[in-house]
Amino acid sequence: MRTRDLTFGLYADEEGLAWVRALVEDVVGSHSARITDMTAPVADADDFLARQWAAEHPGRASGARQPVTLRLRVVCSLRTRRTLRKAVIAALCPDGEALHTCRVPWSAY
Repeated sequence: MRTRDLTFGLYADEEGLAWVRALVEDVVGSHSARITDMTAPVADADDFLARQWAAEHPGRASGARQPVTLRLRVVCSLRTRRTLRKAVIAALCPDGEALHTCRVPWSAY
């Protein structure tokens, strides 16, 4: 087992970030992995997520949403890291590729 990184770009307010953190903790816990660190600094690189949100919610103010980068350090195997990434993406976007609006716009790195 080694420490592996998972990184997701988000456009979220405090409530959305808390929802994503809880979702990630549930996914990681269900795969017998362990989070050693989880940070969410403000990011300038994910401006496209703000544009996505604006396009999906025309005329609505973004409120306290801002681009953040959720960085996780997880103790697990490489295979489990891949599984975790897929599981988090599926949980963030349960409708898959069908046309829909995401609760929190996101990207995976």
